[in-house]
Amino acid sequence: MRHFLLIVAGVNGLAATAIGAVAQHLWAGDAGARMLVETGVRYALPHAAVLVALAAFPAPSTDRPRRLHGAAAISLAVGTTLFSGGVFALAAGAGAAVAAIVPAGGSLMILGWVLLLAFALALVRRP
Repeated sequence: MRHFLLIVAGVNGLAATAIGAVAQHLWAGDAGARMLVETGVRYALPHAAVLVALAAFPAPSTDRPRRLHGAAAISLAVGTTLFSGGVFALAAGAGAAVAAIVPAGGSLMILGWVLLLAFALALVRRP
C-alpha cells in the first residue's frame, strides 16, 4: 500500500506542478482553461501531501483502524486522480464524458476525508 500511495502522490504532484506551469504559457489568453487548471492544482497538491503522510504513517495493528486507513488512502488517491485529472483534461478540451468523472472524484475525496476522520477517531478509542 505504501508504494502505491507514494506513486499516486508522485503522479498527482508531478501533474499538478507541470500542468500548472505549462498552463501559464499555453493558455495565457484562455481564462476558463487557466481557472480549471488552477482548480486542479489547488486540490491535487495538498492531497498529494496527504497521501505521502498516509504512506508514512505506521500500519495500525488492529483491524478496524487498518481498514479505515486503507479505505481513506484509496478513496483519496482515486478521488484526487479522477478529480484533478478530469479538470486538467477539461482544460485541454476533453468532452462531456470526462466532465462526468470530476464530481465522482470530488465525492471520493470528500469520502476519503470522512474515512480519515473515522480512522483518527478509531485510533483515539483504541483500548
